[in-house]
Amino acid sequence: MHILLMGPPGAGKGTQAAKLVEEFGVAHISTGDMFRAAVKNQTELGKRAQECMAAGKLVPDDVTIGIVKERLAQDDCKKGFILDGFPRTVEQAEALEKILKELDLALDCALNIDVPSAELVERAVGRRICKKCGATYNIKFKPPVKEGICDACGGELYQRADDSEATMKNRLAVYDEQTKPLIAFYKQNGLYKEVDGRQSMEAVYSDIIAALRG
Repeated sequence: MHILLMGPPGAGKGTQAAKLVEEFGVAHISTGDMFRAAVKNQTELGKRAQECMAAGKLVPDDVTIGIVKERLAQDDCKKGFILDGFPRTVEQAEALEKILKELDLALDCALNIDVPSAELVERAVGRRICKKCGATYNIKFKPPVKEGICDACGGELYQRADDSEATMKNRLAVYDEQTKPLIAFYKQNGLYKEVDGRQSMEAVYSDIIAALRG
């Protein structure tokens, strides 16, 4: 199983990827985790990524692609992987094809969790997180029993600074410009599948499993 999990910010990719990893025992490859591991291990590419991030710059494609290649070459990827957060552009997708060819691997599916932008903004603006245990709520979709208080531990709930309407709209604008073209790219390759991300977490997961087995 070699899967690319796609979707806009806030669509629930991380949650669904974790469930797939648990069920199928494959590697979860997220860009953030890869960067952190490369920096921690002080690989040459990790050092370059660290310099960019420390300067507040985007990590260049050649560094990102190099780190992805290092990660995909590791033994745990031989029995399968779920890519989450890469590729973000058509250029990166083309680079990924070359990497997989060199490693004698191929994607089985590019699966997109589709959620309308208006709902994603609503999700972000309504998100509340417990200061004590980290549990996540949403004032519209999953409210706590008592307003502002965590059901699990009684901790205070807060809203992250980046969960504002303006920030989310900016993130979605970047996604529309850079990442949405990947849908056409993977449709052309015959790898594209889509599930409706407006459903419950369990229903989305059930549709993902059906799409993977279909």
